Amino acid sequence: MSKKYFGTDGIRGRVGEYPITPDFMLKLGWAAGMAFRKMGACKVLVGKDTRISGYMFESALEAGLTSAGADVMLLGPMPTPAIAYLSRTFQAEAGIVISASHNPHDDNGIKFFSGQGTKLPDELELMIEELLDTPMTVVESSKIGKVSRINDASGRYIEFCKSSVPTGSSFSGLKIVIDCAHGATYKVAPSVFRELGAEVVVLSAQPNGLNINDNCGSTHMGQLQAAVLAEHADLGIAFDGDGDRVLMVDHTGTIVDGDELLFIIARDLHERGKLQGGVVGTLMSNLGLELALAELSIPFIRANVGDRYVIAELLERNWLVGGENSGHIVCFNHTTTGDAIIAALQVLMALRARNEGLAQTRQALRKCPQVLINVRFGGGENPLEHPAVKEASARVTQAMAGRGRVLLRKSGTEPLVRVMVEGEDETQVRSYAEELAKLVSEVSA
Repeated sequence: MSKKYFGTDGIRGRVGEYPITPDFMLKLGWAAGMAFRKMGACKVLVGKDTRISGYMFESALEAGLTSAGADVMLLGPMPTPAIAYLSRTFQAEAGIVISASHNPHDDNGIKFFSGQGTKLPDELELMIEELLDTPMTVVESSKIGKVSRINDASGRYIEFCKSSVPTGSSFSGLKIVIDCAHGATYKVAPSVFRELGAEVVVLSAQPNGLNINDNCGSTHMGQLQAAVLAEHADLGIAFDGDGDRVLMVDHTGTIVDGDELLFIIARDLHERGKLQGGVVGTLMSNLGLELALAELSIPFIRANVGDRYVIAELLERNWLVGGENSGHIVCFNHTTTGDAIIAALQVLMALRARNEGLAQTRQALRKCPQVLINVRFGGGENPLEHPAVKEASARVTQAMAGRGRVLLRKSGTEPLVRVMVEGEDETQVRSYAEELAKLVSEVSA
């Protein structure tokens, strides 16, 4: 049985406390269908990744939706951003993804998109949560929803991804290794890059329901690094299980993370006069990204960790580009959510524009040394509110004089304080981090 509930762009808060079981998925489908029907005619798209529990949860969700009178269109295994795109294309009231993203196969969860491919409105989320507390009632038989399957979903999404680069673009002469994490990109990603002319070597594209993210994909890069070197490839691309995160490997086997990819995309847009505003990162974005963007006079702001917070900041500022160092990159000039394939294509276009390889292009961003120490505390008084900790944090920040930063934050899932210090001098950074971590430990005792 699935262990966790995830809903990055969907139902949150209290619903997150429920374990994912077929009966919960049935009730959630009914509640969502009832809420969507209040908007009029109701058509809902349902996609999933490749984990084995997706079959079971898809059936339960389908039964719940149709019992509320919603028509369901099944997409099968498709990347999360594909559901966001296809929800718009088919003018559906909503899109639903059954996926636990980069997590192991025995986790699963659900994510909602509006008919515009964006986060559900808060009032609709609240309505669904309220309906979960009411008894299920099936609509009369003449109003029960119908179920159909979209057989050309993959082809539609492939063409959409290709449309994010200029017509006539070709990656001919480029040899790429792609790691699909035995996940939702296993069909579409190789086709996108091959149809744009690249020579493609494919890894981890034989899903069996149990091997998603298992020693492969963007969370385990060793296989891709080795393959890039063995194949003498120009670069490697790694996706996560649901296709909304991407990391890369240059021809030397060096990992290129989300901060570096975000910089490459932003600089290219800036040089072409198409950036529109600045760049959104997160509290965990490397200081080197901020400094490199500042040298180009590109504004940069930090959101809380999590793609929903990055997207919220982009929408508030009407900016186009943001992301996380984990590889979740949002390109609003092309789509409405984080899309790993589209982000990868933008990186390749930037490389072509500069006539450079990935190893050379990434040198423009010099990542700052970053030391992260986890300090366990007893769960009593918040050590971050202790005057001595506040004073020490302020003193270290002042000492680095704008060329470094301190981040102290509590874990959302464990009794830990995460002490992070980064700056230009690794020895100094480590010393400051150890000093602060020791102090946090002492005041927590």
